[in-house]
Amino acid sequence: MPPKAAAQVVPAANFGRVKANLKMGIVGLPNVGKSSLFNLLTSQSAAAENYPFCTIEPNEARCPVPDERYDFLCGIWNPPSTQPAYLHVTDIAGLIRGASEGAGLGNAFLSHIQAVDGIFHCVRVFEDSDIVHVDDSIDALRDLETIQSELCKKDLEFVKKAIAVEELAVKKSGGRFKLSPNFISVTEKLVKMLEENQPVRMGEWTTVEVDLINEKMSLLTTKPVTYLANMSKADFIRKKNKWLPKIHAWIQSHGGGVLIPFSVQFEQELWNLRDDPAGKEAFLKEANGAVSALPKMITTGYKELNLIYYFTAGEKEVRAWTVYNGATAPEAASVIHSDFGKAFIKAEVASFADFKEYNDGSKGMAAVKAAGKYRIEGKTYVVKDGDIIYFQIGTLNGKKK
Repeated sequence: MPPKAAAQVVPAANFGRVKANLKMGIVGLPNVGKSSLFNLLTSQSAAAENYPFCTIEPNEARCPVPDERYDFLCGIWNPPSTQPAYLHVTDIAGLIRGASEGAGLGNAFLSHIQAVDGIFHCVRVFEDSDIVHVDDSIDALRDLETIQSELCKKDLEFVKKAIAVEELAVKKSGGRFKLSPNFISVTEKLVKMLEENQPVRMGEWTTVEVDLINEKMSLLTTKPVTYLANMSKADFIRKKNKWLPKIHAWIQSHGGGVLIPFSVQFEQELWNLRDDPAGKEAFLKEANGAVSALPKMITTGYKELNLIYYFTAGEKEVRAWTVYNGATAPEAASVIHSDFGKAFIKAEVASFADFKEYNDGSKGMAAVKAAGKYRIEGKTYVVKDGDIIYFQIGTLNGKKK
């Protein structure tokens, strides 16, 4: 008898919901630039005042995902309707030390983090006496530790509640049920990690263990994190700040992740020049090659949520459709309309790269087909990022549509 295959260890992206409408939440201490960043990302006017807890209820919005492929397709077809992919972003109020025990407005804010699927962890690395800091001084590592500690403490509470619920169910069964060995081993591992202030995403987990955690608990430290360091305009332009190497080292020793330096001050001044091409050009010329960090934030957040998108393109519309990475063709079709997945017949597919290479400037797929790069795919096809797809759909009673 062949040996059992080893259980597959999976990345943190497999924690949480497997859906297309996932959200990134901007998290950090009060007055580190979260709401100002949110306003810039989403071009909205969410309140951004210079005092703690300005944001109480989370603001939610979406920002378009920048993509040259989408721009290229819009340029080819020039349709009356265009729709890019969007990253959904939530601005969450500042956490403080003791939030996991209810300090400040902690419990409410932690529940807002529980409602998102990934985290933009914003930390401030500039001094400014006009902008108060909740701890009266700038210490990026202390701030990183504070947020991680509060999330771990809250997760420990969630795990212990899940254990209590299972033990009560066993007790009520009168001995007919017992705690499963898998549940016991997973919760023991979770308790140990969280008591040692280690986020759950740092652990190695099998698919079975991830499924159990997803089913029994909604944990904060399973969420993927992108770290954002808010610098002064001067430091951002010169690409140097004393905290950046320390933050990078901290991230690498705490499970890894992407670090994106940015400057709210720089981004705000650049945004204010959006309708002044000459002024914008002069500003960027003086900025010594510095460019906006917002596009990188958006594309990184989208990727960290394990999202991709495919395109539909034609005379009436060019559109990017968001799906979870790993979606099959019928699942991708159901994003357009729920019935399309049920009545799926086939997908006609060309990769964007092939379309761009073989397209002769025309709107159709004739040149791509002639090059043998236009494919017919069935129900098991896993959609790739940037696919251009035309779905053939039947009706639910079996008649072709």
